[in-house]
Amino acid sequence: MDIARRKDPYKERLPHPYNLDLSRVLRGLNRLTPYGRRKAANDCVTASYLNAAMRLIQRQLGPGRSRISADAEDPDAIVRPLLSFLSQSAVSREVRHNPPPFHGVGKPSTLRNRWKHQSDFIADVLRFGLWAWHFPAPGSNEMTAEILHGPDPVLAIHRLCYWDVKRHVDSPMFRLSLVAAAEAEGDTVVCEAIQERNRSNGALWKDFYHEFLAARGLRMRPGVTIEDCVALMSAIADGLALRTLADPAAHIVDDSQQRCLLGKAALAVIAGCLEPAGEDHPQSLEQAAAALLDAR
Repeated sequence: MDIARRKDPYKERLPHPYNLDLSRVLRGLNRLTPYGRRKAANDCVTASYLNAAMRLIQRQLGPGRSRISADAEDPDAIVRPLLSFLSQSAVSREVRHNPPPFHGVGKPSTLRNRWKHQSDFIADVLRFGLWAWHFPAPGSNEMTAEILHGPDPVLAIHRLCYWDVKRHVDSPMFRLSLVAAAEAEGDTVVCEAIQERNRSNGALWKDFYHEFLAARGLRMRPGVTIEDCVALMSAIADGLALRTLADPAAHIVDDSQQRCLLGKAALAVIAGCLEPAGEDHPQSLEQAAAALLDAR
């Protein structure tokens, strides 16, 4: 019987998404055969190490991250461990604090039995965390449905963009992806994990953009692709979230109105890069900009 379909009463007691089939997510496991890798990916001990790593990520990166002072007389002198907080010994110690029903006995040797190299473990933690982050949050489906078919798509776009930036800022996995990006140079395993996050996230938005064009009777301007828009909006969202984290006074997010600058950026992309599907004289983005600049 396929391990992905075998019912494990212990695994079924684990919280979501640890109770799901992780065989396609965890690909760095130290097993020789596909069966062995599938079995290890869905083993409760493996889930316990992942859970400990997720908890360390939140503790070290936030929200509400714990800071360790390097100098009691200098409040700005803090330890900045980057990814060292996910060392084999640190994760193994954290396993001992796992809540039930996760395992509570952790040893570096057990972790090395599953991940031979530390970079493989880091990459699988990235894959798992960023994969789990893709699950729709409460209310997101309602917002996307309003954008596609509702009477006020502009308001719905503002709401979705506000939710997206807030989700970035409040997610320890977004913070981990920033740290991992800084650490990724020269580490092909970690680089590939980050690239997978971008590809999978981009595919989700690409599908939504196709639905949006069809539902609202729009098309891309000549010379502009949906892939261009996905890359633009993803980069803007990440940049605004990063700016909000580093400079909360920058007024990127307006909680009172539930709006943010990403909403304005999305509307600007729509106004600049799209046109009615029935337009008889399509204009490229450059032509539209030139006509606007020459209007005076």
